[in-house]
Amino acid sequence: MTTPSPLLSRPGAVEAAGADAGVAAHYGEPLREQRALAAGTAVVDLSHRGVVTVTGPDRLSWLNTLSSQQVAGLQPNESSELLLLSVQGRIDFDARVIDDGATTWLIVEAAEAAPLAEFLNRMKFMLRVDIADVSAGWAVVGSTKAVPEWSGLLAWQDPWPHVGAGGYSYATIPEASHPGLDRPWFEYLVPADDLEKTVAGRPLAGVLAAEALRVAAWRPRIGAETDDKTIPHELDLLRTAVHLAKGCYKGQETIARVHNLGHPPRRLVFLQLDGSQHTLPEAGSPVLVGERKVGTVTSVAQHYEMGPVALAVIKRSVAADEILTVLDGDEPYPAAQELIVAPDAGQVVGRQTGFLRGPRP
Repeated sequence: MTTPSPLLSRPGAVEAAGADAGVAAHYGEPLREQRALAAGTAVVDLSHRGVVTVTGPDRLSWLNTLSSQQVAGLQPNESSELLLLSVQGRIDFDARVIDDGATTWLIVEAAEAAPLAEFLNRMKFMLRVDIADVSAGWAVVGSTKAVPEWSGLLAWQDPWPHVGAGGYSYATIPEASHPGLDRPWFEYLVPADDLEKTVAGRPLAGVLAAEALRVAAWRPRIGAETDDKTIPHELDLLRTAVHLAKGCYKGQETIARVHNLGHPPRRLVFLQLDGSQHTLPEAGSPVLVGERKVGTVTSVAQHYEMGPVALAVIKRSVAADEILTVLDGDEPYPAAQELIVAPDAGQVVGRQTGFLRGPRP
């Protein structure tokens, strides 16, 4: 159970629910907070996040063998993202990764810390590694700009939306046009006992603000955009969390097969929702073409410039120009889709990745 943040005592703080319970959804002015967070003048309390540490001389080479990412040569203060997959290539864990030269820090969703630490402990065998769930002793604070006064703190910088070494983009637009570039993102690790002192005097934004910027950046979040069948291709996660030319790891066969020979069965889309209603649909609402369900809304937000927006996972076969409807109870919300993962993703990738064969004719 997440311990409520001491920052919930701030005037106007309203606690978030669900995956973000324990921190403030907002402090009374969600859209003003969102503008400030986007401008880099406010920071957001993410102290409900889970933190797992891996120490020992084998830590990076060991994580490299387990995960989708090439982290064996990760340098101190260099940020990365890794996935731990099932044998079928489905996402079990998605971790933000930073190493300080002695310890590898894994920042995860609140509910993932204990299961991740348990899984890693089962996998260490005779290697020189030690794993600990240190979530109770550490808080995370998010910002869209580097904070000079916090230069002594360890900071993870989100690689999204840049295509990393060994990665691949399933988007239809070039990286230079990706909306994720409008959301640089830093997560600072702060000793829990120092949280109030560290953010003293700084304007705070709630997680509603952070979520709206994330949705607008097309950034998938585990537990929101994922379910028990999600593979990385569906969310465009090959750009930041998968190295296509690294050695063997659990789930690699699915990564290679889907990337090289076929299409992901579903695809992530960005939805511009009809703003004439006074409410927002709930995450989990069905996405329809006519009366046929083709997907599910995964995240919904009120953006300070674009209005109501959402992410959804839909069937790959849905036409790119199809006008969709989000149905929340009896309330329909017309929605225009913007492609994140292309419907034909996977068709021509074989000749662009060194170790894979070309696609089937």
